[in-house]
Amino acid sequence: MGVARTPRERWVEEGLRALADGGPDAVRIEVLAKRLGVTKGGFYGYFADRDALLEAMLDTWQRECTDEVIEQVEREGGDPRTKARRAGKLTFSDDRLLPIDLAVRDWARRDEAVAERLRRVDNRRMDLLREMFGTFCPDPDEVEARSLIAFCVAIGHHSLAADHQGRSRTDVLARAAALVMDCPPDA
Repeated sequence: MGVARTPRERWVEEGLRALADGGPDAVRIEVLAKRLGVTKGGFYGYFADRDALLEAMLDTWQRECTDEVIEQVEREGGDPRTKARRAGKLTFSDDRLLPIDLAVRDWARRDEAVAERLRRVDNRRMDLLREMFGTFCPDPDEVEARSLIAFCVAIGHHSLAADHQGRSRTDVLARAAALVMDCPPDA
């Protein structure tokens, strides 16, 4: 009876953890093998080289943060405002997807191919926001502005270190969402 191989998905998942923790330079075959408790020989049964792993990691990130998020948003239903909030929470409030997304953004600053992939992902996300805001906002310029503001807040607030003059970040974000969604807070 042969020894069970470490599944391909575990290599990808461990690579994504390393990416989130330390960027693309932290994704090293030897380190991943050690973290998985295996030898690096099994790696080459799935991937030709490190670049192939990095590509598989980006494929997984892209699928999970776009296709799977959109599928879940549609499956769970609700009005457009609810769907837009849910998409943001699924992508940017998660302990798993958020750190990966932020790491990919940082990586994209130094790698044109990653930047192009990020552009495609962000365009899909913006298309979803445009669609949602377009259901209650007839002005295309306003739809674009609301989409941009919502997306920038979702991404940028994680990097903001400012205090909010006696208000909690959660309360300020809820108010910002209410303004962008043109609805009362907690609606």
